[in-house]
Amino acid sequence: MVDYDRLFGLWRRTVSLSWPISVQQALTTLMRTVDVVVAGLFAPAYVTAIGLADLYAQVPLRIGLGLGTGAIALSSQDTGRAATATRDRAITQAFLIGALAGLPLIVLGLLFSDVFIAVLGAEAEVVRLGAQYLTLVFAAAPMRIVGLVGARSLQGTGDTVTPMIVNGGANLCNAVATVVLALGLGPVPGFGIVGIGLATLLARTVEALAITGAIASARTDLSFARPRSLTITRQIVGVSLPNLAEGMSASLANFPFNALLLVFGTEVNAAYHIGRRIYQQLAGPIYRAVNTAASITVGQSLGEGDPAGARYAGFAIAALSILTMGAAGVVLVAGADPIASVFTDDPETLGYAAAFTRVFGVSMLFFGVFFPFAGSLRGAGDTRTPFYARATGTFVFMLGGSYLLAIPLGWGLSGVYVGLILSYICWAVIAVAGFVWGDWADRAAGMMAERAEVSD
Repeated sequence: MVDYDRLFGLWRRTVSLSWPISVQQALTTLMRTVDVVVAGLFAPAYVTAIGLADLYAQVPLRIGLGLGTGAIALSSQDTGRAATATRDRAITQAFLIGALAGLPLIVLGLLFSDVFIAVLGAEAEVVRLGAQYLTLVFAAAPMRIVGLVGARSLQGTGDTVTPMIVNGGANLCNAVATVVLALGLGPVPGFGIVGIGLATLLARTVEALAITGAIASARTDLSFARPRSLTITRQIVGVSLPNLAEGMSASLANFPFNALLLVFGTEVNAAYHIGRRIYQQLAGPIYRAVNTAASITVGQSLGEGDPAGARYAGFAIAALSILTMGAAGVVLVAGADPIASVFTDDPETLGYAAAFTRVFGVSMLFFGVFFPFAGSLRGAGDTRTPFYARATGTFVFMLGGSYLLAIPLGWGLSGVYVGLILSYICWAVIAVAGFVWGDWADRAAGMMAERAEVSD
């Protein structure tokens, strides 16, 4: 028999943790959406340039999310067991590693941005525009990584409001600056795609300074502490690397996948990025919030010594996720045409964008399964299973399946659509199997025991 009081109580806590994350993610995706909309006011080449450059811009994002996953796992577990000293040392190490990891990207952006875009087979104008934008985005890499690590560190303690305020304010700044600097409003001249990149650099700098100041202040439970343990360093890296590999595998597969789309024309590629932006704007805040809330809840339950409660929480949050993401998918499928028309008025691009939006809408059910279970596993410190899920789905189905169906078998874009949906089904199946049969609770207990030995 279902204990509805327990279930609804956990759902209420999930919503309490999730709504600030949803607002934060909505503003993050709004910022990227504004970039695409503003780029679309110039020409499809601008949209394609930003889409291709964003493939490389995912590198600092993936590094930040990877280190952030390590930070949230250790932060939530140590919050659950009231080990504040160990927690503070862990998040300090994550900050330092992240800042250092971003520095080489600045150099790469200055030297090789045009090469990075050209190697994808883009037209000369797209290469020129994409290189200008990518140089500025890479210049913001250290700040981007620090901002992500800081947000995840705070979320692990259960504080999802402070990251919302900091990141949300920075992203609003980014969106406004994009419009002003790209289009040239008032006395400000229009810088085009350079203005979009400058807005990103400004916002990421503001975010990094603000999140660092919040942790250093008395307003939050976290504090910076001098690192003293290689055990903590090893655990941060050990948890972070599979998550980084997970994200990078998806990013790397996107290069040949975008090359495949370019076979069908610039309009198809632009349409894919529009469809992707639509689902990330409307549904991304939900599944990302659920993913993080599951990490927090499961991590803290394990820290409190309650693995059975952690398992229950994982299933309960997944049930809520399936309901909400299913509803989001219906909206995407039903409203594909009018929503896509916000991003472009080019008839050919619009038709393809609506089709991609419907594909993503159908896939939302599988997102609703994958992300809560993946978040639960990450909260326990198991980042390998989500990595296996995404790498398998991405390379075998999104890339390999799409190519096989679209080109050798002659299905055209229909083959790409099928390959995308199959990849998300694969994500969901492997994540569920890992949560049901994996040893994630024992892994978390072993990590906490190691940290307890070096806490003095």
